[in-house]
Amino acid sequence: MEIGIIGAGGIGQAFAKHMAKAGYEVLLSNSRGPESLTSVAEQLGVNVKAATLEEAAQAELTFISVPWSKVEEVLKGLPSFKHRIVIDATNPILPGFKKADLGKKTSSQVVAELLPGAKVVKAFNTLLREVLDADPNEGGGNRVLFYSGDDVDAKKVVGEMIRKAGFFGIDLGDLATGGRLQSFPGGPLSTLNLVKSD
Repeated sequence: MEIGIIGAGGIGQAFAKHMAKAGYEVLLSNSRGPESLTSVAEQLGVNVKAATLEEAAQAELTFISVPWSKVEEVLKGLPSFKHRIVIDATNPILPGFKKADLGKKTSSQVVAELLPGAKVVKAFNTLLREVLDADPNEGGGNRVLFYSGDDVDAKKVVGEMIRKAGFFGIDLGDLATGGRLQSFPGGPLSTLNLVKSD
């Protein structure tokens, strides 16, 4: 499976590294263009290639990790994500580390509204960058990753990706319930570094 990544910051790079190691083909993109990512892609693994935003958006599955203030701007004008899986790793944080006012919605519900027909799964947003980037096999166990979504089949695909990358996935339910639990900041499961022992 080919995975497109929109947003090549710390979280996007950590995700790319783990997915490439798990055997997936990865297209890494940012707003500055593929030329700015050539050396980064080379360092992350042979399965990682620098790409345009449009190329990443047309992959079988797309991972989004951009600053909350840029989400709508970045997604606007990209090819339709209808019927395809989108992993949303964004967090509703504005400049100055202020929490965005989303009313009663979770950030992934907002992202789902911006991407009509997409199968949105919230994942990879609760761990700090250095923790997510580290080896998921620790102390004889596997680092825990939470995920949630409204589409059961999409969650199965993401759950399998998490497993193949060496993590232990925990399904938290739908975007309203699970998304609130794993919301950063404020969610009770955010920043928790847990390891599932054998």
